Amino acid sequence: MSAAIFLAALLLLIALGMPIAFALLFSGVAVMFQLGQFDAQIVVQNAIGGADNFVLMAVPFFILAGEFMNAGGLSRRIVEMAGAFVGHLRGGLGYVAIFAAILLASLSGSAVADTAALAAILVPMMRQAGYDPARACGLMAAGGIIAPVIPPSIGFLLFGVVANVSITRLFLAGIVPGVMMGGALVIAWWLVARRTNVLVAPRKPWSERLALLGKGFWALMLPVIIIGGLKFGIFTPTEAAVVAAVYALFVGAVIYRELRLADIYHCFLVTARTTAVVLLLASLAMVASYMITIADVPGQVGGWLGGLSEHPLALTAAMMAVVFLSGMVLDFIPIVLIFTPVFMPIVQQAGIDPVYFGVIFIINCSLGMITPPVGVVLNVVSSIGKVTLGQAARGILPFLLAELAVLVALVLWPALVTVPAGWWR
Repeated sequence: MSAAIFLAALLLLIALGMPIAFALLFSGVAVMFQLGQFDAQIVVQNAIGGADNFVLMAVPFFILAGEFMNAGGLSRRIVEMAGAFVGHLRGGLGYVAIFAAILLASLSGSAVADTAALAAILVPMMRQAGYDPARACGLMAAGGIIAPVIPPSIGFLLFGVVANVSITRLFLAGIVPGVMMGGALVIAWWLVARRTNVLVAPRKPWSERLALLGKGFWALMLPVIIIGGLKFGIFTPTEAAVVAAVYALFVGAVIYRELRLADIYHCFLVTARTTAVVLLLASLAMVASYMITIADVPGQVGGWLGGLSEHPLALTAAMMAVVFLSGMVLDFIPIVLIFTPVFMPIVQQAGIDPVYFGVIFIINCSLGMITPPVGVVLNVVSSIGKVTLGQAARGILPFLLAELAVLVALVLWPALVTVPAGWWR
């Protein structure tokens, strides 16, 4: 009964246009009234506790690092470097977008920031070369959502906090699936590009390639520093976020000398606005999470799923179907905050590895960012690429199917996500 009340209240409030954060708060309060346990102090204590978490400090610093990278020229150099090596192939600009997306994903955990950077640089170039603008925008969006999967990932940070799962293990387990998503996009783009008639860029000499590789060296060192620091225990994920922000600031301002004082102020302003939204969601979602636990909503949901707990593969597939459908109407962070406390007890009871589940869960949440009508990344790329949302949705279809195929493969073969024992210690 509590699960039905929570779900009905949440859907009704969202349908009425209430912001997700407050819809979560009032859905939790509705369950409180249903149980006869309403207490304003409990609401306030859980709301404060939701934001008062050391690990969540990583969120603003990773966002800030992404802003510094875009404003300081790191993102542009990554794109130029990728273009030097694969830009001469048929459909070369598409391959540039994919490889740049993978590299940018290892620098920033934000799908929106990476997509905006890629689209702003490459969509005008692809339009001028004769590519279908809608297809180009679709590729940018599909490449952008690799960011929440390859570390550093804001999605893994939030999931790790809510589910009480090692964030370092999540980071390391996301590397192979993230690369698989990039590989799937390469195959999909090859199938699309072979039927197009576009201008092909001349092959760059090795001297120019090496020069661009040298210019991008400082940008490429950031993922090495983050992954190496986590692997060898030099810093925690939260400290890694601070290191990433300081490093991006130093490279952009001192080495590349493109980050001006006005740009730094703008980066801080954008970061503050984005962080406020994320932390308000995390804070008010904790009220809903608390009531979900008290009302044993996971147990009720487990009852709805029937005997699937005895069949982990079928149970995982059912949960992934629910998340994928939810991604069509909810944004990334609300899905993480709503479903994590509901699914995790069921996952643990069924004996499913929580790190494995976290990886496929975040991949699925990422796919929601490119599914209409709510897909935030799809909206961003359609705005930057100057195409309608419908055109962008049409353009993304083959790439969405390719990344969905990766998710299906990971559900069927969990070993693809497994991190070797002790590797993260």
